[in-house]
Amino acid sequence: MGRTRQLPLPPNRIVSGPDYGRGMTIKPSDLWRDRLAEEAREVACGALAAEEAFMTRLFPESLLRATDGALGSFEAEVLALRTPSDDEVLGVVRRAVLALNAINEEHGGGGYETGEREELCDFIDRTLEGHGIDIPALAARNGIGAHEITDEWRDW
Repeated sequence: MGRTRQLPLPPNRIVSGPDYGRGMTIKPSDLWRDRLAEEAREVACGALAAEEAFMTRLFPESLLRATDGALGSFEAEVLALRTPSDDEVLGVVRRAVLALNAINEEHGGGGYETGEREELCDFIDRTLEGHGIDIPALAARNGIGAHEITDEWRDW
């Protein structure tokens, strides 16, 4: 199943809600739903042939729901952190990454392609940063690069 075109990516959006003191990063799964809807509109208006549509294969509802759940749990854990130690922060990241590993495996090991992996890592980083976690400092204290905080556990 090859991609023949790339839909434009919406910019990362930050939203606030009544339960969040700080902004909350939009989940990648919400971005993926936006892409599904855009593709459906293109098919409906004839701008895209149905046989060229691939988003429903790339993002089945089971993947979206499971990813929402894992990311929602991650957000809740991050929001519950109060002056956390590095071990506590990395523990939250570890649990989220392991949950995403399981979801990816449930979807044949191909649930998250390159773009989706980058969006998931960006979501993790932005969620931590939004809660005041200094990722470069956390990474430096733990002997890893700032873009490597998920690498120890990540299979996707």
